[in-house]
Amino acid sequence: MPKLKTHKATSKKIKTRSSGGPSKIGRPISRHNTGKKNAKINRKKRKGSTLSKSDAKRLKTVKY
Repeated sequence: MPKLKTHKATSKKIKTRSSGGPSKIGRPISRHNTGKKNAKINRKKRKGSTLSKSDAKRLKTVKY
């Protein structure tokens, strides 16, 4: 059987934990046009967020 290729878009968005589960993702709307947004919002976006359980379950099948 041929090897599965890594889904590059997914691999750029999700960081895996040491346990192997997909969990760490960046927040949306934090890349550009941040000058017109509140400083409070920009600070919150810096932290990142975790992947929901349902999405993590769905992405277990995708190689990333």
